[in-house]
Amino acid sequence: MTKVKKEKNCVEEETAGTEKSYEELIANINPIATPLASRKLSKKLYKCVKKASKVKNIRRGVKEVQKFINKGETGIVVFAGDTLPIDVYCHLPILCEDKNLPYAYVPSKVDLGSSAGSKRPTCVIMIKPHDDYKQAYDECVEDVSSLPKPI
Repeated sequence: MTKVKKEKNCVEEETAGTEKSYEELIANINPIATPLASRKLSKKLYKCVKKASKVKNIRRGVKEVQKFINKGETGIVVFAGDTLPIDVYCHLPILCEDKNLPYAYVPSKVDLGSSAGSKRPTCVIMIKPHDDYKQAYDECVEDVSSLPKPI
């Protein structure tokens, strides 16, 4: 049994070293991933998630985000575009539109999870406003709000 575990660790280390480009990540997104953030906006959102997670000011996961949207909490909702099956979170963009929350899709759930300081990928994160990263948050809100909404 120990030999198998060592082999798996070696494979994980090899794949961790190869980062995919933005274009490769876009090739794997699902059909409902609109509005998709540009490369520049994706980086801004990842940085904002990182700053918010340091202050413990994020909501992570479908269940938690849905609960706090229904309670009336505000913030930016960031979806991972490569989440399959789509049924897991396809109801959340409608909730966001009903509550007038800005939302956007980023291409990778692995990058979204790692920016939140987690080893596991995550498909939805809500960034709540805070004074420590107010400027970065306001820029993200402005950019995400200017993205074209799906029809």
